[in-house]
Amino acid sequence: MRKLLSTSLALAASAALAVVATATAAPTTGAAAAAIPGCAKGSLNLVEDGVLTFGADNPAFPPWFGGAEKTKPWKVSDPYSGKGYESAVAYAVARQLGFTKPQVKWTVVPFNNSFRPGDKPFDLYLTQVSFTPERARAVDFTKSYYFVNQSVVGRKGQPIARAKSVAALRPFKLGVQVGTTSYTYITRYIRPSSRPLVYDTNDAAVQALKNGQIDGIVVDLPTAFYVTAAQVDDGVIVGKLPTRGTKERFGMVLQKGNSLRGCVNRALDRLWANGTIKRLQTTYLARAGAPDIK
Repeated sequence: MRKLLSTSLALAASAALAVVATATAAPTTGAAAAAIPGCAKGSLNLVEDGVLTFGADNPAFPPWFGGAEKTKPWKVSDPYSGKGYESAVAYAVARQLGFTKPQVKWTVVPFNNSFRPGDKPFDLYLTQVSFTPERARAVDFTKSYYFVNQSVVGRKGQPIARAKSVAALRPFKLGVQVGTTSYTYITRYIRPSSRPLVYDTNDAAVQALKNGQIDGIVVDLPTAFYVTAAQVDDGVIVGKLPTRGTKERFGMVLQKGNSLRGCVNRALDRLWANGTIKRLQTTYLARAGAPDIK
């Protein structure tokens, strides 16, 4: 996961997207996708008839969302652009379900609200929400559209930058956003000698790193690339953390019990099988230079 940065870095966000992405063309043009049997638009359980409504956090950040032009009220990046990995995946799924780009709607929903119990103002939500059994008691998740590695970001020249193992990270003061799987990874697998500092937003954790209040932050790997490219001038990816237990994955969030999930899963199956997911990951997320932490 994660949410990043204050709106004062909006200009840096556009530059960082260019670093992270190797291309920026929206992936939603071309001939209509063949219909998925049993998933006609009129049969889908939607918040609004004839419209596929996606939820996302705001600000929305690269490399997950992109676009220099921002539709109000979106800050930093624009989900409507079809650029950035999650925006591109959303429109690719919509196309598989027979929706044109004008038939896709985006609504602002804070990250932590996406998986809380209760009625949802969206059909599908995607802002790097990792599946967990606890979250799945309140909402449903689709199949994965991205498999996740956690990573550590520190500052160049600091002792943490030389850490090569999970054990070597334990003496350092780590920071993380509350309620994230990054926090779970720290407490369950790193188990630092001092309690990690927890922040309401990843923006605040990044600022604490810049201020020297913590030695490092734990975030998913694509977010780490963005942090070091656009947020922390002397930031460095200490390393990619090993996968522990069941492989972490991002899924789209749905209202509990919504039959839409089956059709979205079939759309995702197609996008994995025909190479679209791999192409979009290469376009927006592929980067080199993250060493493995053992």
